[in-house]
Amino acid sequence: MTNTTNADALREKVLKGYSKIAKDGQWSGVQADTDGSCCGGGGCCGPTTLTAEQVAQAVGYGNRDIESLPTGANMGLSCGNPTAIAALQAGEVVVDLGSGGGMDCFLAGPRVGASGRVIGVDMTPDMLSKARRNIESYTRQSGLNNVEFRLGEIESLPLADGSVDVVLSNCVINLSPDKRRVWNEVARVLKPGGRVAISDLALLKPLPEPVLADLEALVGCVAGADLIEDIRADMQAAGLAGIELTPKPEYVKAMSEWQDPLYNKIIDALPQGSSIADFVTSLDIAARKP
Repeated sequence: MTNTTNADALREKVLKGYSKIAKDGQWSGVQADTDGSCCGGGGCCGPTTLTAEQVAQAVGYGNRDIESLPTGANMGLSCGNPTAIAALQAGEVVVDLGSGGGMDCFLAGPRVGASGRVIGVDMTPDMLSKARRNIESYTRQSGLNNVEFRLGEIESLPLADGSVDVVLSNCVINLSPDKRRVWNEVARVLKPGGRVAISDLALLKPLPEPVLADLEALVGCVAGADLIEDIRADMQAAGLAGIELTPKPEYVKAMSEWQDPLYNKIIDALPQGSSIADFVTSLDIAARKP
């Protein structure tokens, strides 16, 4: 297949897999479906042994934030806490790339206040519907009407040039088939002086080929992650500055210790004596637009 065809095929698998997650309410365990694609239908990109609340706690969300969320906004899809590193201020405009059920948007809303705006972008209609249904609950609890959700792909954001103060994202960019284009879009929509506060999965060193081959059907949960130095190179090429890439091993540790099916599958395919933490980490990504 051509690169374009490959990208379209991956995007379709992600769309199908995350539509199912939106309907189910949380990631399911390893279970290959009839076409052998795993996440394409049966689901295999996430934990069965951790609740959504346990995942959120493992990556740094406080109980107060978790309890403040509308029902179903947290689906256990996080690998970090980007709102914690964003230092959001009243009046700022924030966009969340791959906003899912709206978890980080609903947490960012009170931080930017009535004079600010939070925009979630997601390509999955079922996720958008889920997030939009929770706006009423968010507004009733917070007294704010400052969160919206837009249909779109993170490689082509439905936002004007220089319109955003802060770009958030949580464990989504690794799913993109064109990450350099994503970083170009991040730089395009940021105002001068605007900030990046992103959590994502990244590679400390290349995964062995047998692991990559085994994980190609897993909608990029781990196999789609970039090496840390490649992330830095793409961000620099997009014109971002002040880049800080901070490995956060807690997520991978939690998945391993709690016997997450996906992570057990990866561990079984690694060279003897290796651990998944030798290869994969959650990464806090901070930068600014000059």
